Amino acid sequence: MTDARTPARDKLLAAASRLFYDRGIGATGIDAIIAEAGVAKMSLYNNFTSKDELVLAYIEARHEEWLHLYAARLADCFTPVDRILAVFDAYIDHAELAYDHGFRGCGLLNAAAELPVGAPGREAVARHKAGVESILRDQLLEITSVDQAGCLAEHISFLLEGSMSRAGLEGQPARLQRARNLAESMVRAL
Repeated sequence: MTDARTPARDKLLAAASRLFYDRGIGATGIDAIIAEAGVAKMSLYNNFTSKDELVLAYIEARHEEWLHLYAARLADCFTPVDRILAVFDAYIDHAELAYDHGFRGCGLLNAAAELPVGAPGREAVARHKAGVESILRDQLLEITSVDQAGCLAEHISFLLEGSMSRAGLEGQPARLQRARNLAESMVRAL
């Protein structure tokens, strides 16, 4: 939670993050964000030019949050297989965070589903997902051919995203663990 010394921008972003994830972007109004943040309305407009800009900041913050979880997992990785599985572990860590109203799946995909095609936030989500697939491909390149690495990275990415969707529906990360086990079997078979 934030305190009085926390900058208004941080308070607003933290409040928006909680509310966007719990309620959805469309169902969360500016007034609810301001009330949750405990700041004056002018603070919102001094920090974000629009709700769209706040949504984009939320998406970028979730991306950074995942990158930090992944980096923490990489600290114990010594092989390409370990680094591939660390992608799943970071998603599992994300699923196990303490959410106010339970785990609802990938916050980035949830946000993208509410945004129109071409929206900056939706494009930021696409970049994140492409970046995750690129991480997988780069690690696979260390153990297989270029063609196979690209194909398998796409397959593993689909496995990851599908399991994240199912885990969100079920409200717990068991599907992600199962997908991690399947990905490990696929990679170790190379």
